[in-house]
Amino acid sequence: MYESIRIPKPLDQYKAVFFDVGDTLVTIPESRIIMQQVLAARSLHRGEERVGELFTEAFRLFYYGKQLDPFEACTPESDRAFWMQLYRYILDKLGAGEEQWTEDQIHACCHELYDVFTGPEHYQLFSDVAACLPQFRERGLRLGIISNFAPTLSSILEHKGILHYFDPVIVSTEVGLEKPDPAIFRLALERSGLSAEEVLYVGDHDRNDIWAPNQAGIDAVKIKRYDYHSGVGIHSLRELLEEDKGAGN
Repeated sequence: MYESIRIPKPLDQYKAVFFDVGDTLVTIPESRIIMQQVLAARSLHRGEERVGELFTEAFRLFYYGKQLDPFEACTPESDRAFWMQLYRYILDKLGAGEEQWTEDQIHACCHELYDVFTGPEHYQLFSDVAACLPQFRERGLRLGIISNFAPTLSSILEHKGILHYFDPVIVSTEVGLEKPDPAIFRLALERSGLSAEEVLYVGDHDRNDIWAPNQAGIDAVKIKRYDYHSGVGIHSLRELLEEDKGAGN
C-alpha cells in the first residue's frame, strides 16, 4: 500500500538521522513469556506458543492495521486505552471470560500488562544499535527520536544507555501528536532547526514511518526487524553506514 525505498540518497547528504524506537531500536524479546507469567500469576494458564501467536495477531490487527483519520490528539490516557484494547483482545481469545474472570479482573490485568510493557526492565537494544549510534555521531550526524510511545520512553532509553545520543526526543504522549500525523514530523523539524531535506527517518511501520515523514518532505527508510515485515528495506542500521549505498541500490 505504501512504497518504501532502501536508502534514498547517500548518508553524507543528510545532517541528521531520526528514528522510531519500538521494533526499530528496542524490542522485548521475551514478550510472550512475560505475558504468560503475568497471566499465570492470575491463574490463567496458557501455552507460550498460543500466547505468542495471539501477540503477533493482535499487533498486526491493532498496531500495524491502526488507522488515524482524521488525526486525533494523543494523550497518555489515549495511549493506555489503545494498548488495553489490544491486551483485551488477547485475553478474550485466550478465554479469560470462560475462566470466570470478571470485567474488573480483565480490566486490572490489561492495566498491569500496559505498565509491564512500558517499563524499562524488559526492553533490549537490537544487536546493531549500541555499535551503530556512535558511528552515526562520528560521521557528524545529529540523531533524534520521533516515536509513538508512553511517557516512559525517555526513562527506557536512559535505562538502555542511549538517551544521550538523541536531540530532539519527540514522544507522542508528551507532544499531543501521533504518527501517522505528519505534524509530529514537522514539530521535530521545528525543534531541531533542520529542514526536511536534511533529515533521514528510520522506522518499521509503512504508514507511520514511511508515508507520514514523506508527507512532511522527509526521506524515510524501512527497517525490517522481523520475518513478518514485508516490503523493501534494510535489516540492520549497519546497512546505512556502508559505503556506496546511494539511491536505488
